[in-house]
Amino acid sequence: MVKKSEIGKVMMDFAGNVETNGWLILNGQFVESDMAYKRIYAQAQNSIQLIDNYIGLKTLVLLNDIPSAVKVSIYSDNVGGRLHSAEYNDFKRQYPQIDIEMRSSGGIFHDRYIVLDLGTPTEAIYHCGASSKDGGNRVMSIEKVNDINIYRPMIQGLASNPLLVLP
Repeated sequence: MVKKSEIGKVMMDFAGNVETNGWLILNGQFVESDMAYKRIYAQAQNSIQLIDNYIGLKTLVLLNDIPSAVKVSIYSDNVGGRLHSAEYNDFKRQYPQIDIEMRSSGGIFHDRYIVLDLGTPTEAIYHCGASSKDGGNRVMSIEKVNDINIYRPMIQGLASNPLLVLP
């Protein structure tokens, strides 16, 4: 017998590694949220670009399993100063194989995005309703973007933003 609260997990078990275009994360589903983000990051072959103004240590921790060949760029204004240089440096010492660059997002973003392998045949963009560090706190969704072309110029322009200075 399956309890109502376990239906989501059972459905995910049947889904296996099937590609999905999105996730609905319900209030209190912290593990499901983490699994969704890790599943997205696992698709990357060349690069991951995160656009998220509300980063924290959990943002980095969710990246700890990516292959060393994948370059990560995080674009953020670190609103609230949640991620500190000491935490970032500790993460880099523990996971030296993960190449992370952090740049300012320029104060223009409200929404959060995950960009995989921009400019390659495997490119994908996900629109996220919450920061990965906050996933499961409230009802949120993550949706795969259908029309990547409208986002491409904006994302490519981020590479010239200044480096992010952490407190």
